[in-house]
Amino acid sequence: MVRPRPAASVPLDAGMPVRDRIMATACRLFYEEGIQAVGIQRIIDEAGIAKASLYAHFTSKDELVTAYLEEKGKTVRATLGAHLENPRLGPKAKLLKFFDFMVDAASDPAFRGCAFQNASAEVADRAHPIRVAACAQRQWLRGVFTGLAREITGAGTAGDRLAGALMVLYDGAAASSVIDGNPNAARHARWAAEKMLG
Repeated sequence: MVRPRPAASVPLDAGMPVRDRIMATACRLFYEEGIQAVGIQRIIDEAGIAKASLYAHFTSKDELVTAYLEEKGKTVRATLGAHLENPRLGPKAKLLKFFDFMVDAASDPAFRGCAFQNASAEVADRAHPIRVAACAQRQWLRGVFTGLAREITGAGTAGDRLAGALMVLYDGAAASSVIDGNPNAARHARWAAEKMLG
């Protein structure tokens, strides 16, 4: 039985470069449905491209998933970068912007949690390129939290502990909001972060 080609949720511009069509389709499907649930043929069908076109840009599904995570990482860093570079915001306000971002994201009906947490949960091997890409984003986030926390507490272990606790709150907000189907977890995490930061 031949499966009819499903319509893409977001119409793709016919003039869009092939790689961009692939990425737009893969990013949407991987985030909405999960990495293992989405096969290469599904991406080919929904992007409206030939199989050869996909493999001309990505040698494997793993490479495509890694590119998806890298794209997600760039988007997150660009979104939060403006706040991090704002000289009018102190370290506490900058940290709380991350939680504001999570509250906004979790309030969107299309929210499916943290793309990096989701990808890591689907791949057990820590050396796998997908896990490596997810870990790179985590390292960036941990570095930002640690740097800002140390600005608040000064040098020493207190800043590292504060950053670690904030990371747990942030991660828990993403996971709980998805499991509960309710953005309140993100709001609670934001409240707790504000209390911790004083």
